[in-house]
Amino acid sequence: MKRILLILVVLCTTMMQSQEKTFEKEVAKISKRIELITKQQKDSLKAKVLNIDKRLAGGKITKDTADDLKKEAAEYHAERIEKLVGEQEALLQILVQAKTNGKIASSEDSITNEDEDNTFTIGNKVFKLNISEGDIEERNKKREERWSYKNKHQRTTTTQFVFAMGVNNVLNDNELSSLNDSEYQFWRSRFYELGFTWKTRFSRKPSQLYVKYGFSFLWNNLRLEDNRIHVKNGDMTEIQDFGDPLSESRLRHVQMIFPLHLEWDLSRNKVYKDGRVRDRTNESVRLGVGGFFGFKLGTRQYLEFADTAGVETKQVQYDNFNMNTFNYGISSYIGYKSTSFYVKYDLNPLFKNSESRNISMGIRLDLN
Repeated sequence: MKRILLILVVLCTTMMQSQEKTFEKEVAKISKRIELITKQQKDSLKAKVLNIDKRLAGGKITKDTADDLKKEAAEYHAERIEKLVGEQEALLQILVQAKTNGKIASSEDSITNEDEDNTFTIGNKVFKLNISEGDIEERNKKREERWSYKNKHQRTTTTQFVFAMGVNNVLNDNELSSLNDSEYQFWRSRFYELGFTWKTRFSRKPSQLYVKYGFSFLWNNLRLEDNRIHVKNGDMTEIQDFGDPLSESRLRHVQMIFPLHLEWDLSRNKVYKDGRVRDRTNESVRLGVGGFFGFKLGTRQYLEFADTAGVETKQVQYDNFNMNTFNYGISSYIGYKSTSFYVKYDLNPLFKNSESRNISMGIRLDLN
């Protein structure tokens, strides 16, 4: 179809512009296009052969495979030359026929404008035959293959942005029942977590089992009940009454942690007609079990109160309050798609010379 349209364009051009064209000029145009086509195809073949030799030298393919690839490339470009040159030869036949019928003039004038080599004129409009460097059809074919590959394959590792928030508290002697007698306000003691994780399949083939690892920053806040504050007393940290009425008594410790989870993702994988399978994650129920380790970046206590003169006072106390610098523990989450319920428990004590351990519960978002 493209050949027929091209021939019709040239035929109309020779009939409408017979007085402005010469036989010699049109023949020269066709000759130059044939040379350009041949050169482009040979250069493209040469580049492919060099790339095949490079892959062979690097041990990525065998010699038999290299020979087969070179043969396929040579056959392809030979067919392209035959097809494209054949179109130009058909144009030449039309041109000769037009000359024989007296529809195109003859001149000995030389060709001075190389920009006209790939143009045709119909009326007052000029159309250019685009024979760009490289093979357009081949590039389109490679583009289709590339998109097809990307749509049918997925990286074994994906990245997620993690945000979590919830309530924070302390267990004494690893007893969950101690929450009932906690010295901290349950709903006002909150934590916030921001981080990144990488999720990697255990096998090259699509599966539902992953290892998830990364890093996060944690802001843990503990607010004491009643009118009490944390007081450092040597190697011990005590909870004592404060003389003035407190509107705020909050101990905040910031941590950097490195979580590691084994995740079971029940998302249904996509199966293509050719039998290939592509992973789909965060599309169904997910369960993660694992732990973490890290270290504290800083600790401070915030106090807000009105003194005896009624003056509102805010204090920020900078100290480690005998908190352990390094921390480690266990964590788990269960949820649907990107949202899950999250629990984290420190296995080492929050304060030195104590048996109180931090526990966090809340909502977690894992956003691809």
